[in-house]
Amino acid sequence: MNILKEGGVTAAKGFKAAGAEAGVKYKNRKDMAMIYSEVPCKAAGTFTTNVVKAAPVLWDKDIVENQEFAQAVVVNSGIANACTGKEGFSYCEATAKKVASLLNVSEKSVLVGSTGVIGMQLPIDRIEAGVEKLVPMLSDSIEAGTQAAEAIMTTDTVSKQVAVSFEIGDKTVTIGGMCKGSGMIHPNMCTMLAFVTTDVAISKELLTEAVKADVVDTYNMISVDGDTSTNDTFLVMANGMAGNEEITAKDENYQKFCEALRYVNETLAKKMAGDGEGATALFETKVIHAKTKEDARILSKSVICSSLTKAAIFGHDANWGRILCALGYSGVQFDPENIELYFEGENGKIQIYKDGVATDYSEEEASRILAEPKVTVLVDMKMGEEEAAAWGCDLSYDYVKINADYRS
Repeated sequence: MNILKEGGVTAAKGFKAAGAEAGVKYKNRKDMAMIYSEVPCKAAGTFTTNVVKAAPVLWDKDIVENQEFAQAVVVNSGIANACTGKEGFSYCEATAKKVASLLNVSEKSVLVGSTGVIGMQLPIDRIEAGVEKLVPMLSDSIEAGTQAAEAIMTTDTVSKQVAVSFEIGDKTVTIGGMCKGSGMIHPNMCTMLAFVTTDVAISKELLTEAVKADVVDTYNMISVDGDTSTNDTFLVMANGMAGNEEITAKDENYQKFCEALRYVNETLAKKMAGDGEGATALFETKVIHAKTKEDARILSKSVICSSLTKAAIFGHDANWGRILCALGYSGVQFDPENIELYFEGENGKIQIYKDGVATDYSEEEASRILAEPKVTVLVDMKMGEEEAAAWGCDLSYDYVKINADYRS
């Protein structure tokens, strides 16, 4: 697998994108994006499990589950189009119709996405004008993909993209993606949006299976603040333009595709976790030697969701008791005197807990590791062979500042 230095949703053959300023809510910044495939795509996706689902989630879920193809995605930032009733859903339809008329595609092949403030109605006139602006801007350039990634940002501080390529037979296949997410991040499908494009030829059934399986260990293993959004959406579009023999069985080619998809999704998931609102560090927890895979997932996510542990990471405080506490209330049964805890950073690793008590570690060294931009807590359960990782961020003063005046 070749990790591309640049690229996102336009990296795969046949995909174009654009980002533009439409004035949906923000001023003087891009706030609408479009992705378009030259040919119809197999589509798969996962969506929020929140009972309160935004109108775009309901629209997209219907298309992914009941339509054979999708061909375009249009996304706005600033307003989430959630809790907006029949009017909000009608705006999804109106947006899709506008895209369909300009691109000469079926309105039922147009996916929509929204992110931002809950409860506000979309200014549909600005949305439709934004679509008119986006269509002639569509390009397969790296720059166009970047503009699209920038246009879906809300409180994100950086745009988030990744692309990889790999071989199937004598054909080069590419997967590229973009996402947004900084606050209200606690996916369980899966405010996060992720869009992945690929030129692989694969059956809709296997694409759907790969997508649903992969979110379990990628997007579902991140948390910024414990709030599951009304808008969480992960969409994958596969147009088959790589020209490989269609993947219709779980063979070696399917495994190659799944491996590449895992890299793309895990990379995007980490980018969201590390860019959490007010964050200064990506906070990772790895659980190894767990009894079951599910135990490892539960334990690792319990630690990265602990507000006290997140605050300790921000303060560069080796307060291992908070980690042990989070493991203890996770619901997984274990012997606390049998596990080991470590802090890991790019420049070092230190054991902090063993045999039921703290080790004779250096507080200075621990604080130095915790001051790095990526901090890992390694938990050795010594109960089996399973492992999992979860990703979050530290909890800073700025998180409260950002969310205290988010609507204003």
